[in-house]
Amino acid sequence: PALPSPSPGTGWQPRALCITLRLHYLPPGGGEGQGIEPSSHHLSPEERALLYEEALYTVLYRLGQPEPNHVRESSELLRYLQEAFRMDPEEHQQMLKCVQQLEKPVFCLKATVKQAKGILGKDVSGFSDPYCLLGIEQGMTVSGGSPGLRRRQKAVVRHTIPEEETHRTQVITQTLNPVWDETFILEFEDISNASFHLDMWDMDTVESVRQKLGELTDLHGLRRIFKEARKDKGQDDFLGNVVLRLQDLRCREDHWYPLEPCTDTYPDRGQCHLQFQFIHKRRATKASRSQPSYTVHLHLLQQLVSHEVTQHQAGSTSWDGLLSSQAATILFLHATQKDLSDFHRSLAQWLAYSRLYQTLEFPSSCLLFPITSIEYQWIQGRLKAEQLEELATSFSSLLAYGLSLIRRFRSVFPLSVPDSPARLQSLLRVLVQMCKMKAFGELCPDSPPLPSLVTEALRAGTVGWFHLKQQHHQPMVQGLLEMGKALLSLVQDIIGDLHQCQRTWNKIFHNVLKIDLFSMAFLELQWLVRLPASHGCAPRTCLWSSAHHAFPPQVAKRVQDHIALVGSSVTPEVGESLFQLYISLKELYQLGPLPSERWVVDWLRGEEGSQPPRLTPALPRDGVLALEGFHRWFQPAIPSWLQKTYSEALARVQRAVQMDQLVPLGELTKHSTSAVDLSTCFAQISHTAQQLDWPDPEEAFMITVKFVEDTCRLALVYCSLIKARARELSAGQKDQGQAANMLCVVVNDMEQLRLVIGKLPAQLAWEALEQRVGAVLEQEQLRNTLHAQLQGALAGLGHEIRTGVRTLAEQLEAGIAKHIQKLVGIRESVLPEDAILPLMKFLEVKLCYMNTNLVQENFSSLLSLLWTHTLTVLAEVAASQRSCLLASSRLKFALQNLEICFYAEGCGLPPEALHTATFQALQRDLELQAASSRELVNRYFCCRLQQQAATTSEELGAVTVKASYSPSEQKLRVELLSASNLLPLDSNGSSDPFVQLTLEPRHEFPELAPRETQKHKKDLHPLFDETFEFLVPAEPCQKDGACLLLTVLDHDTLGTDDLEGEAFLPLRSVPGLAGTEEPGEVPQTRLPLTYPGPDGDPILQLLESRKGDREAQAFVRLRRQRAKQASQQPGR
Repeated sequence: PALPSPSPGTGWQPRALCITLRLHYLPPGGGEGQGIEPSSHHLSPEERALLYEEALYTVLYRLGQPEPNHVRESSELLRYLQEAFRMDPEEHQQMLKCVQQLEKPVFCLKATVKQAKGILGKDVSGFSDPYCLLGIEQGMTVSGGSPGLRRRQKAVVRHTIPEEETHRTQVITQTLNPVWDETFILEFEDISNASFHLDMWDMDTVESVRQKLGELTDLHGLRRIFKEARKDKGQDDFLGNVVLRLQDLRCREDHWYPLEPCTDTYPDRGQCHLQFQFIHKRRATKASRSQPSYTVHLHLLQQLVSHEVTQHQAGSTSWDGLLSSQAATILFLHATQKDLSDFHRSLAQWLAYSRLYQTLEFPSSCLLFPITSIEYQWIQGRLKAEQLEELATSFSSLLAYGLSLIRRFRSVFPLSVPDSPARLQSLLRVLVQMCKMKAFGELCPDSPPLPSLVTEALRAGTVGWFHLKQQHHQPMVQGLLEMGKALLSLVQDIIGDLHQCQRTWNKIFHNVLKIDLFSMAFLELQWLVRLPASHGCAPRTCLWSSAHHAFPPQVAKRVQDHIALVGSSVTPEVGESLFQLYISLKELYQLGPLPSERWVVDWLRGEEGSQPPRLTPALPRDGVLALEGFHRWFQPAIPSWLQKTYSEALARVQRAVQMDQLVPLGELTKHSTSAVDLSTCFAQISHTAQQLDWPDPEEAFMITVKFVEDTCRLALVYCSLIKARARELSAGQKDQGQAANMLCVVVNDMEQLRLVIGKLPAQLAWEALEQRVGAVLEQEQLRNTLHAQLQGALAGLGHEIRTGVRTLAEQLEAGIAKHIQKLVGIRESVLPEDAILPLMKFLEVKLCYMNTNLVQENFSSLLSLLWTHTLTVLAEVAASQRSCLLASSRLKFALQNLEICFYAEGCGLPPEALHTATFQALQRDLELQAASSRELVNRYFCCRLQQQAATTSEELGAVTVKASYSPSEQKLRVELLSASNLLPLDSNGSSDPFVQLTLEPRHEFPELAPRETQKHKKDLHPLFDETFEFLVPAEPCQKDGACLLLTVLDHDTLGTDDLEGEAFLPLRSVPGLAGTEEPGEVPQTRLPLTYPGPDGDPILQLLESRKGDREAQAFVRLRRQRAKQASQQPGR
């Protein structure tokens, strides 16, 4: 569109760039982007020659070191330009010679002094008033490195660069971190012998001593006053300098440079932030003299990008949007030499890419970077009127082109190409980002919202697609079968397109634009095949006036006419076609909205000022689809379909069993061939039921009942047939192992059948069916039909399986019991692992055999039966061998190995099935029975220490001690401080307490005799304050159960001392035992007193049963005595 020129004094006035796309009314098969002519990137020969001259000039007069990823050799860049502009060698050499004869440009260094930090403070106040002098020194060469290596001197700029070539920044007062941000253009002739110089000075003004003393802050300031008194008044102080060779700089630099000193007095003088860019002035090319720099750069960018895309297409690859190093180098050099701003570079990139995208094939994601860059730097006033017009045109052109692609997205982005969804999504995101730009809003203020434009394009595209499909499926011969096939193909194409919209495209359009493509496409496809156009109404009016024909009435009428022609004369081919037509119509009907979720389109109401098309949920309307009730057309054929399904399944089962040899199909598949055939039959029955999915609830329930009844009947028939087949095959067999093999296969087949039967509720969707018929049938009637049939079949199968598994288990249980009984009778010299070897070999052989021939479910059932039996036998034998340590050790070892055997590294019984209550009790008993007497004593004290740790009540009283261990002396030091709240055990209401100290267990400390404290008369809170030392190594003190037993007794002169209570101090917790360092401050420990447990302690009972062990009997007598004393105390 032509844009108005800017009015004098008013600036650019954008007008609306509104794209009115009437794509819905385009004829079918319209071309992509009709009426849209994208701007061509092709140049005339004269323009091409001028642009080539400009590119050659840029390469020949490049300045600075190359960027890290750029091309260093100019010859390589020249060869690339020759290819990009398609120049033959002779023409290239001629142009190159002409460019070399052109006048050189004026070389300039664009230097920006940004800021400095950490400079010296030269004033009395500790700050400085810095300013910079900068310029370029021409003709000064320094061999072997940077000019910074020459002899340090002050005032390099003042002394070496003429005053007219010297530039000066502003003075920033009283700071150590000045900010200038000033740019200077410095001309030079030869980069090889030119150097950049910058001196930083502190501006000094004449001040009185009184003023300086007023600014004095510290002794450093006083020294500065004395130093300034020796120099000339008003003389500036040198702060540092930066000297750089131009040939060492890159085309663009942005760095912090250290300020170099002239002496070593202050080597660290701070840093200065500088930016450099090599630019040209007065370029001699015709393009530079006649066209704006921005326009020339745009044309060069278009030419190089076009070449990049063409090169990739020639190599049968797609351009990924990344420029080659040659193109990137040339464009960077040109933009830098022409001093183009980042904004103008982004604008040129946008214009070039947006034009080329409409004619060449490359990813639309390349447009996102210039969009973001323009948006970030957008200021409308910085562009001229023609640039604004060009930008506005690019917006409108790309938007129209993008909408044309969206309209034909089914063919432009076919799903047969893997990256089509990603490319469409990228295009949508580019359009969204473009329409969100401030520039787009200002230049195209009246453009409709993007979702509205996309929605209308999608509607128009759906129209064109349907018309093509309708023409494609017109039958060549008007026969009954051909008409049915044509009708079926059209419906299936519609379904396929809706599926693609639902599964793939809808997600993309919804995520990017919040457009429900699937609902829109479904409604549009319903409306498209409408009454013939000869009815004379406009498309939308006709559709709205006949909304009850939401599914195309023409197709609906063709379906009804076709079924009427078929009548009762159904051949197999026509019947199959008729059934497939029913299935397709049902699928299409189910794709649409539910009756309670019908959709309408607001804009079809014809309301004034209505918004663009928007799908909104409407109230339910009956009879929306012309296909509602179509299933009744097929109702008479259902009984014959069901009977045919059962008859074919029964015949297949009979053939399968008759051909079955009852051998497993393989190592992993342990059922036979008939089970596979039966599973296939049941799957076919379930699939047929799912395909029918009858809409009427009562009739659907009766159909499902029939399916379940037939399936359960087939299952029972199969059980009878398979058992009869097993008897038939094993009748002449003398090998019992072969008969067992067949029994395993029969059990596996039944297990497979049970798994298949158990899936019926899910396969036939019982839950949904019961919800549908809940208002018509009672819940009891449902249980008495479907559930009763299924449970009866599963119960029968379960009984048959359990019977078979129990028969196999009984053959093994006798052998297991026999080997366990022999285990305890083997002579004492045989090692435990040798003693259980016969039992483990027996189980290994038998269980491997069963695992090979049974499926996992049946093998797990067998293992459970055998494990229960094994635990029972072990418990009986362990009870009879309670006092025999050897037998208990062997039984314990056997239990451990049997657990590993039945677990089988996770392939056997799970831990929860192994660790039953019987197993845990047996394991505890055998652990104790197999332990030595000393181990039992250690466990006893471990239990008492746990009891001590869990005791918090001091109803019996408490003792307070301090214990420590000296590693160097190997001495345990115990300070018994006091006891408190003791029970009065004498008749006088008091007690005569004393404490007995022993290290337990006695067998760990055999040489240490018990110690006692002094006896305190009539004192329930005695203060002992006594210290005891035990000479004992650290090793026994760190063992499990090692403790200090504090027995508090009431001294009786005439009788046995009474027990006040016991306290146990774990020796592991004593300071000093954990390491080699001596303990420091030892804390007090307060221990509540406890009583020994009752006589039912299992450890004591087991020790008591070992009559021949004197040490065990002595320990038990002492513990029984303490328990007896505790039981005789008041209140026990």
